[in-house]
Amino acid sequence: MQHTEHELSHSILLIEGDEAQQCAIGTLINDFISRQSNPAKSLAANPAKSLTAISVENSANQTIILDVVCNLEEAHQQIAATGPAIILADMESVCGIQGVEALTSVAPHAKLISLSGLGALSSAIDAMRAGAWDFLIKPVGKSTLQKRIGEALASYQKDLKRRLKAKQKKVALLESIHPASSATKPAKTEKTSELAFEGFCGRSAAMLELYQQIDRVAPSAAPVFITGESGTGKDVCAEALHARSGRGDRPFVALNCSAIPKDLMESELFGHCKGAFTGAVADHPGAAEQADGGTLFLDEIGDMDMALQAKLLRFLQTGTVRRIGDVQMRSVNVRIICATHRDPYKAVADRRFREDLFYRLHVLPIFVPPLRVRKEDVLVLANRFLESYVREEGRAFTTFSSQSEACLKHYHWPGNVRELQNVVRHTIVMNDGQAVEAHMLPDSMRSSSVAAEALDAGIKSTIAEAGVKDPFEGRSKGHDCLPFWQQEQSIIEAAVTRYDGNISRAAAALEISPSTIYRKRQSWLSQSV
Repeated sequence: MQHTEHELSHSILLIEGDEAQQCAIGTLINDFISRQSNPAKSLAANPAKSLTAISVENSANQTIILDVVCNLEEAHQQIAATGPAIILADMESVCGIQGVEALTSVAPHAKLISLSGLGALSSAIDAMRAGAWDFLIKPVGKSTLQKRIGEALASYQKDLKRRLKAKQKKVALLESIHPASSATKPAKTEKTSELAFEGFCGRSAAMLELYQQIDRVAPSAAPVFITGESGTGKDVCAEALHARSGRGDRPFVALNCSAIPKDLMESELFGHCKGAFTGAVADHPGAAEQADGGTLFLDEIGDMDMALQAKLLRFLQTGTVRRIGDVQMRSVNVRIICATHRDPYKAVADRRFREDLFYRLHVLPIFVPPLRVRKEDVLVLANRFLESYVREEGRAFTTFSSQSEACLKHYHWPGNVRELQNVVRHTIVMNDGQAVEAHMLPDSMRSSSVAAEALDAGIKSTIAEAGVKDPFEGRSKGHDCLPFWQQEQSIIEAAVTRYDGNISRAAAALEISPSTIYRKRQSWLSQSV
């Protein structure tokens, strides 16, 4: 039976093909287990009992179990059954480094101790690079083996507590967003399991952090400055802020600063009087007046003309507007939300955006994460779009094939959610069937080079676990974004630190090869010399 993280049991798996070594090492481990036990509660195995099922309950009411197998195939089966905390693997019995890599892949949380009768330093280095937690040379002494097992068990328990704490934090985030008891909600399948939040969809750590940030910021009357790549949903974020504010029943007026010619932008924003210019055949209230009492959303504000920026600044300072061709000043009460896909600090440094206006608007910054750092949401979004467009287009599709799901998950999505939406709709319109197959998707998504690039990017997990923040937040005027190699170094080193220096596990979390981390660290060392 699989031992979950919540059970008070730990299993130790010994992989040893030599019967004599199996008996000798197993006896030492059995002795360690017995030393951990409470004599009053000891469940020590019968001496005649096989080593493959030794079980002892310790003083903390935790059962420690020893399982013994002979080869890698049996080890895979035992790992699937028990989920061991510690693995002691004889390298010759598991086919060398490849076997160690396979074990760390199927049991990423286990502490793997490699054993070998070949005392070469290169073997120890290779084993550690492959993901081993420690390396011991056979024959190994009793005190050394038991000391290392004790340290490995303590390290595993420390990691276990950290994982449980992370899960509790995620549950707390979910409850803060949807406090209603989950018992009152209908059960959802894995395919349809999602978290809908004011137009957003997804339950990745990055999105949970965004939902919580929106909840905190929404009640305030202060301006909000949204940044994020094109297609991430900055407009959805603005509408969510409006809906969750005290102005939710008042107007929400959106104005795209990049879509309106600069000669007409002032009229659209502040309005005009009849006869103010050619074509002004009637009085026209601007977006600021139309949003009175509600929210004014200025999308792509980074593209606003400099001359109009000065007038917008005056509006923010005085709370009054004057229509073009009019002498009357009108007071309006609006909450300002603006958004841009550009680096606002660079725009200020390049004198394309007024510094005084920027700091007037940049009071509550929010960063909307790109789709590539929330890959666990890709299939949730894709299935939602599939259901919607199947109804709209009258098609019979019901699901994605496993191959098409792999393409969707591995693609890097430069166009973010908007691109995913368009891909799903295009596929439904141009094809027929019950399941969306991989060959129905655009060629670029099926390109092995694109998939490899997506897998080698290696940034998703660390950013998601750390919580997505605005990458420009806290930067002063004139300071550009850090070079890519420095940001990459920061992400990789953070992952290595998080996994206590275990490069294989850090690489697994980042979805890159351990050799990539070694190569890059060597490169950074050379640069510093």
